[in-house]
Amino acid sequence: MGAGSGGGLTYRAAGVDLRAASRAVELIRGLAGATHRPGVLGEVGGFGGFFALDTARYRRPVLVAATDGVGTKLRIAQVLDRHDTVGIDLVAMCANDVLVHGAEPLFFLDYLAVGRLVPERVASIVAGIAEGCRMAGCALIGGETAEMPGFYGPEEYDLAGFVVGVVEREALVDGGRIRPGDAVVGLASAGLHSNGYSLARKALLEAAGYRLDDRVPALGCTLGEELLRPTRIYVRTVLPLLGRYDVRGMAHITGGGLPENIVRILPPGTRVLLRPGSWPEPPVFGLIREAGRVAEEEMRRVFNLGVGFVLVVPAAQAPDLVGELRGQGEGAWVIGEVVAGDPAVEFA
Repeated sequence: MGAGSGGGLTYRAAGVDLRAASRAVELIRGLAGATHRPGVLGEVGGFGGFFALDTARYRRPVLVAATDGVGTKLRIAQVLDRHDTVGIDLVAMCANDVLVHGAEPLFFLDYLAVGRLVPERVASIVAGIAEGCRMAGCALIGGETAEMPGFYGPEEYDLAGFVVGVVEREALVDGGRIRPGDAVVGLASAGLHSNGYSLARKALLEAAGYRLDDRVPALGCTLGEELLRPTRIYVRTVLPLLGRYDVRGMAHITGGGLPENIVRILPPGTRVLLRPGSWPEPPVFGLIREAGRVAEEEMRRVFNLGVGFVLVVPAAQAPDLVGELRGQGEGAWVIGEVVAGDPAVEFA
């Protein structure tokens, strides 16, 4: 067993199945093609992906790039053997980051490392990535799938993503124009998104003893369904607003929660005062807080607590902005204000 025609070892015997890799590429090709947008040249499968920037549309284009992963949320997908949503998380973590600077996501690449390459599982993962790309309006133009036996277990895998977006130089948003008196507007998250899962798993699965297939009345679904709820992608909601409101800063609320992400965009002489209770908190956070007896300060610096994205605008524009967002069915609230002081985020 494990010998080739000459009696020697083979790559397949070592754990790498090249035929499965080729089948996976064929399954992926159509998924990537469905994300096509103007600027894409060629098809997936070459040594590089091609994208032609429309230089007639942009006078002084700035490319904005971001990379991220999904983290230990992947463990939930692997235990449940459900892989069609984590790709959305992957795109969201990257696309929302370039959106912070006012950039439109153009194209996306993924890296998938697996312990054992199962073409249908790979296709399910990439189907989620393709869906995320459609939601963000960007094209999936390439990626890499690596079979790594002995490094990952047979059912284990990891994901990383890379996105490039574009924005006119004069429209670049970096927080530098934020001033005391500005309003902080929060957009609703879908729950945990893709952050804090090590603490969430410790609290819910170990301390409280929940199982992923337990139906939790407070959540209205099973715990596994809640923990796999995809990260929201805010691109199509936020981009149309940027030309009509004076958006002075934005933040994607990921690891570090509201305090550590908002402070990244504050210029000297400004700090943010947030008002807890001004937005609704999804029940999953209360469940974690109670199950793990997690202190409020720890909750705030680990989780988004129901706010997945933040915009800073002049106070006079905040009511119209919130009203427009709510008219589109978006959860939106004025959650705080900018005050004078050293850059920091405080809770009233």
